[in-house]
Amino acid sequence: MAGRIEPAYDPATGKLQLLKYDADGDRRIDTWSYMDGSRVVLVEIDRDRDSKIDRWEYYGPDQQIERVGFSRANDGTADSWAYYAPDGSMARLEVSTHRDGVVDRTEYFEAGAIVRAEVDTDADGKTDKWETYESRRLAAVAFDTKRKGSPDRRIVYAPDGTVRAEVIP
Repeated sequence: MAGRIEPAYDPATGKLQLLKYDADGDRRIDTWSYMDGSRVVLVEIDRDRDSKIDRWEYYGPDQQIERVGFSRANDGTADSWAYYAPDGSMARLEVSTHRDGVVDRTEYFEAGAIVRAEVDTDADGKTDKWETYESRRLAAVAFDTKRKGSPDRRIVYAPDGTVRAEVIP
């Protein structure tokens, strides 16, 4: 373990700012823990040793993980963020489908299964597509085609494979 952790301190205050860690013992830093003294703020991890960050762990004042960022393209750019329930299961996943840092898809989970998703398909900052899932199956998709903030069209997918389109007054 000796030599695998390298601390960095603020030269003016002596406060701990960063811990660099060689988690797998290959003599290459793969984990960076950004600190505010003894409090962890952010941990960046290069899990596949390609010199690009794969995982970002953001910690709250209570030292619990608030969210975890991922790079879906594995290129070192965070484009999705998972939020966890108190029991450790994923509660919400936010995705920047255009990989520009702007969240345009949010998925909601219960007991580890997706139950619904909200999507901003036209990048105006407002949800205009709603997906509903039942037993991990897409059950319905609703659309706001009139830009009024609520759905006016819906496609319903029945368990038997039939599809029904609806106009919502």
